[in-house]
Amino acid sequence: MLDSDLNTLDYHALNAMLNLYDGDGNIRFDADRMAARQYFLQHVNQNTVFFHSLDEKLGYLVEEGYYEAAVLDQYSKNFMRKIWDEAFAKKFRFPTFLGAFKYYTSYTLKTRDGQRFLERYEDRVVMTALALAQGDEDQAMAYMEEILSGRFQPATPTFLNAGKASRGELISCFLLRLEDNMESIGRGINSALQLSKRGGGVALLLTNIREHGAPIKGIENQSSGVIPVMKLLEDSFSYANQLGARQGAGAVYLNAHHPDIMRFLDTKRENADEKIRIKTLSLGVVIPDITFELAKKNADMYLFSPHDVEKVYGVPFSEISVTEKYDEMVEDKRIRKTKVNARSFFQTIAEIQFESGYPYVMFEDTVNRMNPIDGRINMSNLCSEILQVNEASKFNDDLSYDHLGTDISCNLGSLNIAKTMDGKDLGQTVGTAIRALTAVSEMSAIDSVPSVRRGNDESHAIGLGQMNLHGFLAREHIHYGSPEGVEFTSVYFAAVAFHAIRTSCDLARERGESFNGFERSDYASGTFFDKYTDRDWQPESERVTALFDGITLPTRDDWAALKADVMKYGLYNRNLQAVPPTGSISYINNSTSSIHPIVSKIEIRKEGKIGRVYYPAAFMDNDNLEYYRDAYEIGPEALIDTYAAATEHVDQGLSLTLFFPAEATTRDINKAQIYAWKKGIKTIYYVRLRQDALEGTEVQGCVSCTL
Repeated sequence: MLDSDLNTLDYHALNAMLNLYDGDGNIRFDADRMAARQYFLQHVNQNTVFFHSLDEKLGYLVEEGYYEAAVLDQYSKNFMRKIWDEAFAKKFRFPTFLGAFKYYTSYTLKTRDGQRFLERYEDRVVMTALALAQGDEDQAMAYMEEILSGRFQPATPTFLNAGKASRGELISCFLLRLEDNMESIGRGINSALQLSKRGGGVALLLTNIREHGAPIKGIENQSSGVIPVMKLLEDSFSYANQLGARQGAGAVYLNAHHPDIMRFLDTKRENADEKIRIKTLSLGVVIPDITFELAKKNADMYLFSPHDVEKVYGVPFSEISVTEKYDEMVEDKRIRKTKVNARSFFQTIAEIQFESGYPYVMFEDTVNRMNPIDGRINMSNLCSEILQVNEASKFNDDLSYDHLGTDISCNLGSLNIAKTMDGKDLGQTVGTAIRALTAVSEMSAIDSVPSVRRGNDESHAIGLGQMNLHGFLAREHIHYGSPEGVEFTSVYFAAVAFHAIRTSCDLARERGESFNGFERSDYASGTFFDKYTDRDWQPESERVTALFDGITLPTRDDWAALKADVMKYGLYNRNLQAVPPTGSISYINNSTSSIHPIVSKIEIRKEGKIGRVYYPAAFMDNDNLEYYRDAYEIGPEALIDTYAAATEHVDQGLSLTLFFPAEATTRDINKAQIYAWKKGIKTIYYVRLRQDALEGTEVQGCVSCTL
């Protein structure tokens, strides 16, 4: 087909040409760029409400109840004209059809019948900036600049909802713990419903619930265990379907040494009995080091009754280090116990991951060794990147609080690594992102779940993520997982950690306030900084040194000065970084997802009525295809090496999906998980086999982080 003939095609047909080669055997990237242009000409422009001026537009959107008047009232009309003028002067264009399509389908403000657009991309960026800046004009301008440049992208709930009068929460997801009593379970299910209807994914901790057959009030064989609770939760999430937009999303976590663990895993088997089968709830297993040690010896692993453990130790099972107390609990006759073979346990995990991709895995002792905060981490979230300390609540018989504990919310946003590196001012970009995410935390008050509100109010916890690692490395002609790729990842994440902590320290000094419990943290004692003051985290190879040309990287002296400031002024945010599996925001930001490799050079998505849509990997052209090996080709070890390099500098977690070729076996999965554990990985998200995601198709994203 001649280039002149492309003008006769509609945007869908042009986008589909990405799946065809031209006469010279090249991918038609030009057709996709033209598809993006034609999408505007043929659809967006024709269906956008026209306003003669900014004043007319804002007046209409406020009067008709589309925009929140209180957001705009914080600024002068002159400033609003200025920020909108500067935003449109940048002449933003979507480089891919899917980026434009995803934005206008899922994010932009529409008329109430859903037929016409009320915002351009620049409008959504500016309203997000104005909402988060809370009246600070300089900050609003900085947020607009970072978002519109593509360096920083707020997570879907924030970008979708900020500034709108009728909106959901700005928060991505939530974590709740359940205790071993009906009051906690009942309150937890209600909280999950409340949070799910507001648009967030919810994870719940089941470790403390007594096992199937355990006594209740001294009467044997009374407890039904965790499976009925899981069924109740699954039905709850199905009911709270977010106005029909999508099903509620939930996950449950259970310790590997809970007596119901094998039943728990069996709920995801393809041939599971319908009475126990769990179809939509995600499963996560918390695995301590001792479990691996027992498997290494081919020994049995003991499973301990949570009810007895709590009676003996005076704290819930989730607060116990199984590795530290294992031998003691084995010998204690007061604790009921059963056993399974440790290798059989890991074999079962691999089998079920082979079938379903579940369960997620959290390496409990690795997580807690690397946790700088006082307290124990006992679970993760729906996407396995949130790792924070929680505190149990206690309830009266009427479900009122006897003691209000703390649960967890996730305030997320991600940097585009390529655009951030291009911007050269890493400190400015990271600092602005940290302040934007802190604003999300401060603007969020989930009164319907008081434990979540208390947790958020006391911790100011946020999760700055990253995306486009593979796209950046490929653009620079570096193979993902190569020594240079791993070295870059380590240096980059160390620098991000420095600037994130620096900004949080600045916030603490400005506000005269640190997060609750700061004085008991490794930040306050200074021990957190030892690894940064003992050596320089600078590039060593010439290739990686060249990547950071023009970018100032922190030296050990800089870290020492930061250590002194933190010990003096404190930190405002208890948690700072978490790397989610970015989905929709990657497309509108023209990024490869998160920091994992691409799954296909040309990804195929099914998008509603339009059907198949094609998405080319960021920065890919016909001359650099060799740098875009997909995750199945790269293999799990190089992927784990890359994540391990980043993990060392991330205070929370990273959503790590492991990809295997079609011929992989359960043994291969076991080997990869052991390698991940030994390399200091904190969590594993999904396990994917090539036949589960045929080349060119989409890998499912985290429903709490994407639309």
